Amino acid sequence: MNAQQLGGPKSRQILEILLMHLGTPVSKGKLVDLLWDGAAPAAAVSTLESYVSVLRRCLQPGQGKSGVLKTTTGGYLLEQEMIDLDLARFSELLARAEHSGAKQAYALLQEALHMANEPLLGNELLPEWAENERRMHAARVAAAGVHAAEAALELGLASEAVRWAQRVLDGDALNEPAWTCMILGLEQGRNPVQGLQAFERCRRVMDREMGCQPGPVLQSAQARMLLDTSAENDDFGQVIRALLAIQGSLMGKSQLARPSEAHSAAELEFTVQEAGTIVAGYVQRALVQVVA
Repeated sequence: MNAQQLGGPKSRQILEILLMHLGTPVSKGKLVDLLWDGAAPAAAVSTLESYVSVLRRCLQPGQGKSGVLKTTTGGYLLEQEMIDLDLARFSELLARAEHSGAKQAYALLQEALHMANEPLLGNELLPEWAENERRMHAARVAAAGVHAAEAALELGLASEAVRWAQRVLDGDALNEPAWTCMILGLEQGRNPVQGLQAFERCRRVMDREMGCQPGPVLQSAQARMLLDTSAENDDFGQVIRALLAIQGSLMGKSQLARPSEAHSAAELEFTVQEAGTIVAGYVQRALVQVVA
């Protein structure tokens, strides 16, 4: 239902404010402040009452004050029992997921997130109160997305974890919990090269925007994926082994989170000069292919 069908933009905003406080009275003073953003005209209260009258006729024609829109002492409310509101259902699903095991929580979160595909209150409203509500709702949706990704990881659904994490990162590239789910999901799904690429994207974003590095969980994941990649018998695996050999020489000893036979073998497999030749050769061949 658009603004014109409800009697104009102010009437629609009144409805939306009351929906945001479903079942709770909202005072006329608060409605006036929100509708006119602190710059209310002298006759604001009477104007508000006329808007409510128009809104009531649109919502409950012929019912007067006996319908869903109620007048309370000094304000108005919408009867919760008479309205099926997606936002209320969304909140209920999140609350239930918080107290459920991974399998049930994942099902609840999927249902909740399916309901949150569109921005809260649409895109056309400009008042500050509407923007504040959108921001708070977007934060709750992002938190639910991370929770869904974490539940998917716990259930061994690596690709699902990556999908939910990416959805969160599309809206907030600085969300480290989402990066963690993304990278651990790629690792769990046995995609270490993609996981290393995701780690590097995360590292660049965090360094550029916040001047910090990924935390120990992600650093440990990077180390594991480097070691896993180095065990492959392809060119890229050989380059990783060569780089590990160079790193081992520079540092004197490995500081990776999990020493392994793969890393020990890398240190013995190449001299520093041989490792440098392998890396340089790979880079040259890759550049030729890219340019071509």
